[in-house]
Amino acid sequence: MSLSISIENDINFEKAVVLFNNHQWYLAHDAFEDIWHRTIGKERVTIQAILQIAVAQVHLDNGNILGATILYGEGLGRLKTNNLPNLGLDLVLFSNIVEKRLSRLQHGKTLIDLNKPELLKLG
Repeated sequence: MSLSISIENDINFEKAVVLFNNHQWYLAHDAFEDIWHRTIGKERVTIQAILQIAVAQVHLDNGNILGATILYGEGLGRLKTNNLPNLGLDLVLFSNIVEKRLSRLQHGKTLIDLNKPELLKLG
C-alpha cells in the first residue's frame, strides 16, 4: 500500500478536509499539521502546501494581507513546481483558485467576488 493511499483513507485526513471546506481555517491547519508530522516524501509536501494555504486564510481573516500573500505564494509554489501526489483531491482546481486570489492580493484588489479555496475530491 502506498503512503498516499493510506493518507486518502485516513479518517483524520477526511476530518481535516471537512474543516478546510467549512472555512475553519485554524482548526484545519491544526489537523493537517498533525498529518504532516506523520507523513514523508512528496505527500508531505502536498500536505505542507495545503497547510500554508489554510494559514493564508487565517491571515486574511485577521486582516494580515502581507502574511496571506506570502503564504499563498509559498503554498502555490509547492503545488505547481513539485509534481506532487494529489491525495485524491482536485489540486488543479485548488491551485487555480489560490492563484487568482494571490494575483488579486498582489495587485491590491478585493477578493470579495472570488471563491475561497476548497479541497474537492477527484472523481
